[in-house]
Amino acid sequence: MPIKLPSALPAFDILSREGVSVMAEEQAARQDIRPLRIALLNLMPKKIQTENQFARLIGATPLQIELTLLRMSEHETKNTAAEHMAEFYLPFSAVLDQKFDGLIITGAPIEHLPFTDVTYWDELKQVFEWTQTNVHSTFGVCWGGMAMINHFHGVKKHILDHKLFGCFRHHLTEMTSPYLQGFSDDCVIPVSRWTEMRQDEIDAANGLNTLITSDQTGPCLVEDPAHRALYIFNHFEYDSETLKQEYDRDVAAGTPINVPANYYPNDDPTRKPLNRWKSHGHLLYGNWINQIYQTTHYDLNDIGT
Repeated sequence: MPIKLPSALPAFDILSREGVSVMAEEQAARQDIRPLRIALLNLMPKKIQTENQFARLIGATPLQIELTLLRMSEHETKNTAAEHMAEFYLPFSAVLDQKFDGLIITGAPIEHLPFTDVTYWDELKQVFEWTQTNVHSTFGVCWGGMAMINHFHGVKKHILDHKLFGCFRHHLTEMTSPYLQGFSDDCVIPVSRWTEMRQDEIDAANGLNTLITSDQTGPCLVEDPAHRALYIFNHFEYDSETLKQEYDRDVAAGTPINVPANYYPNDDPTRKPLNRWKSHGHLLYGNWINQIYQTTHYDLNDIGT
């Protein structure tokens, strides 16, 4: 089954050209099936790029997905056209009474700030609490995952003296987890952050289970069964050239930056980067969608009861 998107959303044409199965709303309405309702709370400045990345992953499953794009109610984005936001995004305040099978909370380029200094922190805490009554399963990504694990468990993020930047080898610590079905024993995952979560502090929190970790970059994927949540601190959703775009941006701005590790062939930025994480990214998000399908309520109104 395809992902249901508004036909005017840029991701509709982009994913169609890539061979991802997409369906217009009017076509989906003719099918006698309840689609899974997945919301994307998009905190990234490049909204359209992030929409495409996550729609590509969750649209590759055999289930019909209805994607709802959300934004913080009062925060105004400066990097995406106001017309796009008005047409395709709902403020969080507009969905307080709605139920969702799944919610993805993206990262945000504000990791240098203490959580309490983020302008929309109070509303984001409201989002976290709302997931416990209105969302069946939540996936916090990078800063979004760090913020959520901090809110529910008090696990701190720590500022690094250098940016973790590149593609790093990770290994599985829970081979039998349903979220890791089909995974190899290890995998490569893009990393781009100035902060870290520490394994000893995660271990000290109650009920958390680390599923993927790296000897170089630390814990990556953490399961929080009590809050029906996953937290991932790295970026399976990245496109092949996302790290290149970040690197080129910093070079052009004169910002000191290392060549992303293990990304370009022979670490040569004049060569085309290789994507070595796409298949595992599809596996992870496909497994997440499958777990939601297996466990969510048929009646949306029963979610959170």
